[in-house]
Amino acid sequence: MVAPTGWNRAKKTDSGEQTNRGDTVADSRPAGTAPPSSEPTPPGTPAADASAVTDPSAPTTAAERANPANRSADFGIDTTARTTGEAIRGYVTGLRSGELGSLPALLGLLALFILFTLLDSGGTFPSLLNLANLLQQGAGPTIIAMGLVFVLLTGEIDLAAGTASGLAAALMALHLVSGGNMLGTMGTLVFILLVAAMLIAAVLAVLVKVYAGAAVSVVAAVLLVVGFPQNAWLEMLLAVCIGVVIGCLTGFLIAKIGMPSFVVTLALFITWQGVILQLIGDGGTLGLRDPVINAVANGNLSTVGSWVLFVLGAGGYAGVLLNRQRSRLSKGLVAQPTGLVLIKVGAVVLLAAVATFLLTRDRSPGTIVISGIPYVVPIVLVLLVLGTYVLDRTRFGRHVYAVGGNREAARRAGIDVVRIRAAVFVISSAFAAIGAIVYSSKVGSVSPAAGGGNTLLFAVGAAVIGGTSLFGGRGRVSNAVIGGAVLATVQNGLGLLKQPAAVVFVITGLVLLLAASVDVLSRRKSAAAGR
Repeated sequence: MVAPTGWNRAKKTDSGEQTNRGDTVADSRPAGTAPPSSEPTPPGTPAADASAVTDPSAPTTAAERANPANRSADFGIDTTARTTGEAIRGYVTGLRSGELGSLPALLGLLALFILFTLLDSGGTFPSLLNLANLLQQGAGPTIIAMGLVFVLLTGEIDLAAGTASGLAAALMALHLVSGGNMLGTMGTLVFILLVAAMLIAAVLAVLVKVYAGAAVSVVAAVLLVVGFPQNAWLEMLLAVCIGVVIGCLTGFLIAKIGMPSFVVTLALFITWQGVILQLIGDGGTLGLRDPVINAVANGNLSTVGSWVLFVLGAGGYAGVLLNRQRSRLSKGLVAQPTGLVLIKVGAVVLLAAVATFLLTRDRSPGTIVISGIPYVVPIVLVLLVLGTYVLDRTRFGRHVYAVGGNREAARRAGIDVVRIRAAVFVISSAFAAIGAIVYSSKVGSVSPAAGGGNTLLFAVGAAVIGGTSLFGGRGRVSNAVIGGAVLATVQNGLGLLKQPAAVVFVITGLVLLLAASVDVLSRRKSAAAGR
């Protein structure tokens, strides 16, 4: 980009005279008046004082006065409109330069749907019952992956997200089965240590200026100390608070102390696994026999509720895009062609309407009617909207991308890097706790293996497969949703084809490896293209 007026150095011509390309004082006299005298003006006169002020916005050359639009290009101001063809060509150019986004994951998801539909001779895979079950099965790991996106954007990793979700689920289930008597169930020593850890997490959160995390950590301690009778809503709140406590501890060690995230989260992964064993016992299982908790992943909206969700979701999406389009056009900023925006809105509304219509039909193979959109769909949508808004429309979100892009440059720009790095781990653990509620509801119990095994691997894989970069600075919350759909489809389809666990693991690993390879190659291409 050409530097703005007033930033270019003076340049000497062939005749030896010095000219100012950009430092020349603008002539703001009306057209047709005589030019200012070449003789020097005594200092202190009004003319001298006026000429001493440089007007960077005024034309400085004959060419600029003849064509003021050229100056907007010098500043890089977005004041030009693009046609639909130009927008499409720009998108294709971005793809060639390595800006692939979620396109590989979307194409892969489409290919998997076609492949499993053809291979499943019984027709079970494309059935409405299986598609709704696929949404419910993949929601838990997908929500954990949505939180991991925040951590990955800063160039860090959270290996403890899986067992953190397991610990949150274990405490939720323990409170449920004990009738709220956590002290009697845990024992005095374990109870005191747990409450002390919550209060310490609150103090550490204050030190890194994550005040919301400190407040939630105090709420967690109060819920345990005061105690409350069996209540599904408060128990789910307790689970989320436990996730925030874990995030405050993790974020302080990494952001404030400066320990590597890989080492810290790996150590905490093992630590939280041990705590879960202590709470549940080796070989034990805590059942979740509460209708509210069970309905989280197994219940469905009514037909009316499903269509209300469609109106709110599709209408909200259309309203946001159209309002943004109107706002940018009114301010003279670059905006997508209105026709292209309308096509995008129409496509999303049409797909949402078709999905709602199909899911509101009876999909039960027996006599019991099963219809309506599963509850996990609005849960994921709400988290998706909130996460996208935070990253795209808030100062915090811009700082997250800045820290992931170049941490030192962000620090020199005045961004509180320590606070940002700590906050993303709090967000990640909070999302992990919500994911724990969903997958525990689907299973109906909590075991010592909760959150372990493949939970974390599939969550990280979902974020990366969807298009989030492992190197930081690039990704969106929607990437985790798309990647989660890919992994859920792989596991569901291979399970229906009665493939052994070995084949499922091999194929899932190869899909993740392919996604990581695409990420590396696209970054190299972007660097070569200067993006």
